[in-house]
Order: sequence, then C-alpha cells, then structure tokens
Amino acid sequence: MLNGRLYRAALVPVVFALAIAAFSLTSRPRPLTATLAPDAFQGSRALAELRTLAATYPDRRPGSESDQRLADRIARTLEGLGGTAGGGFSVQSHHFSGQTIDGERSLTTVVATRPGSTSASPVVILAHRDAAARGSQADLSGTAALLELARVFAARETRRAIVLVSTSGGSGGAAGARDFAARAHGPLDAAIVLGDVAGTSVRRPFVVPFSNAYGSAPVQLQRTLADALTHEAGTNPGGTSAVGQLAHLTFPFAVGEQGALDAAGVPSVLMQVSGERGPAAREAVSLERLEGSGRAVLSTVDALDAAPDISSTMETGVPLQRKTLPAWALRLLLAALLFAPLLLAVDGLARMRRRRAPVGRWVLWTLACALPFLACAVFAYLLGALGILGAAPPAPVMPSALPVDGAAVVALVSVVLVLGLAWLQWRALVGRLGWGPRPDPEVAGLSVLLVLLPVSILVWALDPFAALLLIPAVHVWLLLAAPELRPRPLGALALVAAGLAPLALLVFFYAHQLGLGPVDVAWIGLLLVAGGHVGALAALLWSVGLGCAAAAVMLSVTQPQEPPGPSSDDFEITIRGPMSYAGPGSLGGTESALRR
Repeated sequence: MLNGRLYRAALVPVVFALAIAAFSLTSRPRPLTATLAPDAFQGSRALAELRTLAATYPDRRPGSESDQRLADRIARTLEGLGGTAGGGFSVQSHHFSGQTIDGERSLTTVVATRPGSTSASPVVILAHRDAAARGSQADLSGTAALLELARVFAARETRRAIVLVSTSGGSGGAAGARDFAARAHGPLDAAIVLGDVAGTSVRRPFVVPFSNAYGSAPVQLQRTLADALTHEAGTNPGGTSAVGQLAHLTFPFAVGEQGALDAAGVPSVLMQVSGERGPAAREAVSLERLEGSGRAVLSTVDALDAAPDISSTMETGVPLQRKTLPAWALRLLLAALLFAPLLLAVDGLARMRRRRAPVGRWVLWTLACALPFLACAVFAYLLGALGILGAAPPAPVMPSALPVDGAAVVALVSVVLVLGLAWLQWRALVGRLGWGPRPDPEVAGLSVLLVLLPVSILVWALDPFAALLLIPAVHVWLLLAAPELRPRPLGALALVAAGLAPLALLVFFYAHQLGLGPVDVAWIGLLLVAGGHVGALAALLWSVGLGCAAAAVMLSVTQPQEPPGPSSDDFEITIRGPMSYAGPGSLGGTESALRR
C-alpha cells in the first residue's frame, strides 16, 4: 500500500522549505545599556533587612497571618519613603481571593507607584513574599532587593513611572501576579520579576523568559538583563538554548511569576540565580550575590528608562547561535513535512476503497482507543473542580510546594485505576459493536494515520511548535500502515517508540530542568489537568493522540495473516504432464494428428 516513489516526490517541498528557512534567519537585537552607575544599591543594607524579615516572619504560607503582617510592613516601609510630591511612592494595598498551594485564600498585593517625568509606559519590578517552607531566606531575597530598589528610586528622577509590586501566591500558582496583570491600567513597558537573587547555589540561566502561554519575553529584554548581570555581578548568567526554547514553545510550562505576566501580554523576565527550579528551603544567602543582582536590576531599569518601549510582541522564534529562526519559517517547514504522509494516506485510502475494505469502521475503532485517556482527563478535571485534591492552582507548581503526600498518592492510584477500568469497558464496548479488540492488520494501520493526520494538522494550525511532537510519528508509522513493510512485533514496537520519542524527550527535559522524579512528573501532570492549565481542547487532542499510540501498539503485536497455499482438491486438473494423460489428440486418432 505504501508508494515509495510517491513519498519521495512529496518530500521535494521540504527542500524548498529548508532553503527558505535558511534565508529567513534574523540577527538578534542588541542589549540596551545604561548611562548611570548602579552603585546606589547597597547590598549590605538589603542583606540586613533580609535577615530581619526572615527572623520576624519565618512562616509565610500564602494568605497566612504572617504573610499579611509582612504585607503591612512592606506597605509602611514604602509609604515612609515619602509621597509622590516629594519623589516618593503612592502606595495601595489590594485584597482579593486567589488559588494557592493551600487552596482558596485571601491575599494582599501591595503596589507602589512613583510617577515619571514623561508619559512613557511604566517599568514594573515584582517580587513575591510568601514561601512554602519555613525560613526560605533565598525566596525572600527578592523582597529585600525590592525594598532597597525603592529607596534608590525615591531619590532618583526617571522618565518612566516605576511600579513596585509585592505579591503573595508566588510559591505556587502565581495568584498575585495574575491578579496584578488583570488589573493593570494601560500598557506596561516591561516587568522584572525578582526571585532568588542571593542564593549560593547557582543554576543557569539566571534570566528566565518563559511564559505559561504561547511565546516568551522579547529577546531584547532578556539580553539587556543578562548583559547587566555580566557587568555588575561578574558572572556568566547563561542564556536560553534552542532546546529549552523549543520545549517551552511546544508545551508552555513556567513555575515563575513571569509566566503569568507573559501570558497576560506583559513582557516579563524572571531574575533568579537558581534558574527555573528555584532555591531550596534551607538555601544560604550571599552578600556578594545579592549586591550584584540588585545592581544588575538597577542598571537594567536605567537602560529601559532611557530607551524606546520594548516590543510587547512575545518571542516565538528559535535561537540558533547568534541568529533566530522565525516562527513562520518553522511553520512552513512543518507544513512541508506534513504533506508527504498526508498524500500517502489519501493514496492508501483510495486503494482501500477500491478493494471495498471497511476503513470507516477501523477509523471509529481508532477513535474509540482515545476513550480511556479521555475518561482519565475528565476524572482529573472532576478532582480539581470538586476540591478533592485540596489545591490545584491554574498555573504549574513545583513538587516542593505541593509535595507528593498520602492524598497525592491516593489521587494518582485512583487515576491509574480509572485508566485500567476504562480499558476493560473499552474491550466490552468494541465486543458489543462486533469490532473485536484486535485490529485488522490490513486496514487498521491506515486508519491510525487517518486519525492522527487531522489531529496533527489541527495542532499545527493552533501551535506549530506542538506539532513537533506528532510529525515524527506520522512519518515513522507509515511503515505500520503498509502490511508488506511492517516488521515483526519487536521491530514494530520499536517504530511506535520512535514515534513517541519527542514526547519522551520533552518530559525528560522538564524533569531534568526542574529536578523531578517519575512520581513528581506524574503528580505535576495530574495537577496541570486538574487545575485547568491543560484546557479542554488540549485534553481532547492529547487523548486522541495517545489513543492512536495505543492502537499502534495493538497493531504492532498483530501480524498479517498469510493466505493459505492452494490445495490440489480446490480445482480440477485439466492439463497433465508427460507421465499422464494430456488431453484429446495427444496420442493420435484425431484428424489433426494424422500424417499427411
């Protein structure tokens, strides 16, 4: 059924798409530079305040009494710098309810605004003050740096308005950052989120631009802060790799508060010396690290203040050395890669219809394989909606904030049981429909492609980077759709594994980047679905894709039946060999056999 010549001809557009992509590479914008020395930031004063705050408010769970008292102290400190008439700040405290690692809680956001000399878009500096574990000095270092920056800006005139924000909920769910972004009036030039800026354990990159939606912070904002860190902290802050950017564009996943701001359209980066993962609860703090980080942030704000507005368009390109591959070029390349399997699937469908093969029935059988996974997704949604999980914030949460405890183990086991029961019911369903649990080895392979290809095209239209997870499968599984080329079970299962390799690599990347074990990965996956980070349409598409994988596995262990050889009893012998009768006239006696 597989027409190799047609497949090779259909790959010709890929060559042209690669050539276009090569010529579409663009140079990365240069970082902005500051004209003022950032020596006004006093690291010793910030460190002293950090130790005082950590000793006075050791337990800062989001929405707790200690968290509220710390919010009041921050508001009083900012008000003590004077009002806007004297170069100080206008301070407001906003109370709201948000989903946190402890469930629904009443939270407070402190917003201090210092007007600029022009009407240019403001620059935001944001830090959360809550923590999942007791102490957590490194987590609180962002707040200490925020207060020291407030003292610096109270004595300095700027073109842009400076907005300082102290939030709660940053330990998981980013409730404060999401509420601030929803209430922000007018456009914001850029936001710098302060995480762990004083920890002694270093993980790169220090500048985290990733969003919880499609895209990431503009490259110029990233490079401006990274360049300031290089000069002021005397260290290499690292950078966004092509693999990291591809992974975050393929499946948006950001545990920092910049993820919520970027998703709301506010260009934001997280400044954190412990990288995406964040600091440990007992992480020690360093005066040198705190002073270097604070001065780098001050230098970045000065550079942003003197420059035109940063583009609010989220970055969707892939960094390649000093160039960037734009998203439209990658979309074109992926479309060319989808063309070949699509053409072969249409050709195979035409061949099967000429043979009157029941393709439609096996397409429905493949779609039915998605039902067990869809049942698990619905079950996870119910766990979150009914509050059975206790706390399932709508944004990704690190397992350190929501550890795998007894209730988490029960929830995970329940999901596994639902999956097992759903497959038992699936077997009964296909039996009642008369389809049988084992696929037709001649038709089912084509049916898997006829389901997977529309899903791939829809995903490509919604998010071209997510289609990277499916394109290897639609190419490799062409061999499963051709009975004459399908290998034996072990080889066929290897082909299925090769099609699932991009998904496995994505999971491995996040597990390595965030320091997650297998149970942590399963727990975070459940929270993403239960909290709503994975939407209904995404859950449906994931279920259909996993259903196609399950159908491919069942097809791999089902070998084509070889037609039985012909039997001598099945037809009448009309021609005999030299040792038997060969028909009338063979021995003479007919007119044609007589001599003339």
